[in-house]
Amino acid sequence: MTDKTISRHPKIYQAPMEGVIDHHVRELLSAIGGVDVCVTEFVRVTNTRLPRRVFTRLCPEILDGATTATGTPVRLQLLGGNPEAMAINASKAVHFGAKAIDLNFGCPAKTVNNSDGGACLLQTPHRVEAIVGAVRRAVPENIPVTAKIRLGFNDRSSYMDNAQAAAAGGANELAVHARSKIDGYKPPAYWEYIGKIKQQLDIPVIANGDIWTLEAFNRCSEVTGCDAFMFGRSLLARPDLGLQIKAYCANEEYQPMSWQQIVTLLWEYYQTTREIYPEKYMGNRIKQWLAYLKLAFTEAQMFFDKIKRLRDAEAIENLFFLERYGQQERSEAA
Repeated sequence: MTDKTISRHPKIYQAPMEGVIDHHVRELLSAIGGVDVCVTEFVRVTNTRLPRRVFTRLCPEILDGATTATGTPVRLQLLGGNPEAMAINASKAVHFGAKAIDLNFGCPAKTVNNSDGGACLLQTPHRVEAIVGAVRRAVPENIPVTAKIRLGFNDRSSYMDNAQAAAAGGANELAVHARSKIDGYKPPAYWEYIGKIKQQLDIPVIANGDIWTLEAFNRCSEVTGCDAFMFGRSLLARPDLGLQIKAYCANEEYQPMSWQQIVTLLWEYYQTTREIYPEKYMGNRIKQWLAYLKLAFTEAQMFFDKIKRLRDAEAIENLFFLERYGQQERSEAA
């Protein structure tokens, strides 16, 4: 029987999202608060020994204690199908400063799956166990080795086999995205499978998938019995979702972020990243984030419509000025 009690102190994880949540976004999200653990985009492992710059490019935090500036732990994620290569590179990553290794068995991208990585490995649970086991043996005992899976590849029938394989390999925690590879990101998420996994495993299980609101969190908690949850797209749509959930669970009052606060957040992100990208890509990261924000804020759609064709820094900055201070003036007038 699933435990229906909702934890008063849920643990919140930021999900890895390739090409979306980089170290700049991790910095901003962890500064807002509510996120207990961040996970990087995956480092692709083939059959080579990767140099330090590959790890630090995606996870510069390993050079400074493997935490964000506000102290949130950051786990380095590896993706690959060769147990020996994964073990060697996990060991190297720890040598360079990684404090935890996460293993990706969930990426549904065709290019990744066609290269023997991500969700395709769920077709052979013994390989999941072999990879987890090789990495677990390669790194010191005090370094957590965690894994993320989906419910299967072509269907959801292998969900328990893969969960048990990860645990048998020595994973310290298991995050489960409640869909198969074929399901992609289409709703619904099948949380009931996570509940069954949690009943069978002795390690912490982290629920992931379609937790967009407090109501969805409440239902997911009840169905899975989990006290740890992972958020990707929904955290980009509501950057303070972790704080909302923690206040809700502690029965405390909380005022969610306003659109004005979101605009300030985007401005900080723009200032941080504007020098990194060529002029023709100016503002692209902001536009990408707005694609998620407009799922929660009606103002985000209007702002996106204004900014989507802008490439010039001055035009983008003028638009930000109007959105930040024009909104404020209208609010004061009202």
